[in-house]
Amino acid sequence: MVKAFENFEVWFITGAQLLYGGDAVAQVDGHSKEMVDGLNNSGRLPIKVVYKGTANSSKEVTELFAAANNEKKCIGVITWMHTFSPAKMWIHGLQILHKPLLHLHTQFNDEIPWNSIDMDFMNLNQSAHGDREFGHIIARMRIRRKLVVGYWKEAKTQEHIAVWERVCAAWADAQDMLIIRFGDQMNNVAVTDGDKVAAEQVLGYHVDYCPFSEVLEYFKAINDEDVNNLVATYFTEYEHDSELEDKSSTAYKKVWNAAKAELALRAILKAKGAKGFTTNFDDLGDVAVEESGMGFDQIPGLASQRLMAEGYGFGAEGDWKSAALYRTVWFMTQGMDNGCSFLEDYTLNFNGEQSAILQSHMLEVSPLIAAAKPRLEVHFLGIGVRKSETARLVFTSKVGKGVTATVVDLGNRFRMIVNDVKCIEPKPLPKLPVASALWVPQPNFEVGAGCWIYAGGTHHSCFSYDLTDEYWQDYAEIAGIECVFINENTKVDEFRKELRFNEVYYMLNKALL
Repeated sequence: MVKAFENFEVWFITGAQLLYGGDAVAQVDGHSKEMVDGLNNSGRLPIKVVYKGTANSSKEVTELFAAANNEKKCIGVITWMHTFSPAKMWIHGLQILHKPLLHLHTQFNDEIPWNSIDMDFMNLNQSAHGDREFGHIIARMRIRRKLVVGYWKEAKTQEHIAVWERVCAAWADAQDMLIIRFGDQMNNVAVTDGDKVAAEQVLGYHVDYCPFSEVLEYFKAINDEDVNNLVATYFTEYEHDSELEDKSSTAYKKVWNAAKAELALRAILKAKGAKGFTTNFDDLGDVAVEESGMGFDQIPGLASQRLMAEGYGFGAEGDWKSAALYRTVWFMTQGMDNGCSFLEDYTLNFNGEQSAILQSHMLEVSPLIAAAKPRLEVHFLGIGVRKSETARLVFTSKVGKGVTATVVDLGNRFRMIVNDVKCIEPKPLPKLPVASALWVPQPNFEVGAGCWIYAGGTHHSCFSYDLTDEYWQDYAEIAGIECVFINENTKVDEFRKELRFNEVYYMLNKALL
């Protein structure tokens, strides 16, 4: 189990009935307990599975699902039909279930005992029969779920369950997620904006505006000693030139002010119980306030980098959807090794089959994806309301495969767009001191970038080395949103057809509702 998820659990409910007598139900119960113990002891599942018994009637199903809804620790329900379980007894329970559902199609024994199999064995071990009955009622009721098919002891079966568990954890985290926007959307940008009310209805998180003047009240209250201690932490954790520690230098003052800004942002996020935030580099408070020494003298890029590394969602330029999605990416990848970050498509590099996109931002890239220890540097930044020397962490990303995702608001629905990418080794950037990644969208630049644009994708996205398409497929299924994938199998014509078919589906679905 992953320590970060120790307060979560997934419930396991076995379907049966009393037709075969109490002795049969007792056997079902024993098999179920052994299976749950085996899953928990496999070392592959990040979240504990809790066996909640057999369901033998409509009343029992409904009571178990109602209890799952009311138990905060329960983030999802796994159902398995050991024997034949009449599907009509699941209707009322499924109608009220609000937690994510996984239907496990498996069997207690692996091989058929050819020499000893008899009618008693057949009557008891009816997963091939019962799971189809259960699957039918889910399909008829249009219940969203994940279906895992395979023997419960096999690694690949357990790994599919593990993916779903992580997504369930991130989904649960999103249901009380607060994103604070320090400033509004900027420069009339459309793709990073959207319907916040619809987002809360569909995706769970809440977005609030916070005037920057309120941030400055926290800034004024920060203790100098706390700032000094944080600066010392910077110098311990990051590579840097020794001249940066010269307290009489402008560079040191910029690092010190960046630390004070970080402490102010931490304080207000904690006070409001927020899990993420957005910034707007054209809104950092009144210039007169800054000149008095009581306000931000630079864009809080260093603070954003460090807060992202600790799990705070972040979106630049008011991008609240990316802030929420990054928090979700970070949350579901806890305990994994390779890192994640908010990124932006910055500029293109045409180089035949290695044509790639430079991913960066002015400053705000998470050090979780750094290939080596980041360097703390101070350089002039000539954009935004504060054109000044600005502290930041400089690094390049690891080489390797990953996946990036975004969510866009199409007016009648949300669409998630997922693209497999390959991070490659960049060339040095001596005059561009920022954190960056260089990637080739799969299956290649022309198809990957083209399909992203056809789908209406943002210039911001949330990247992870550890996630795969399966995580986002599960997430979209739980959320009930459209999801399109761009990967090694993608062909432009087929992808465009999928977009058109999806448009018809969602238009008809809305009309029917």
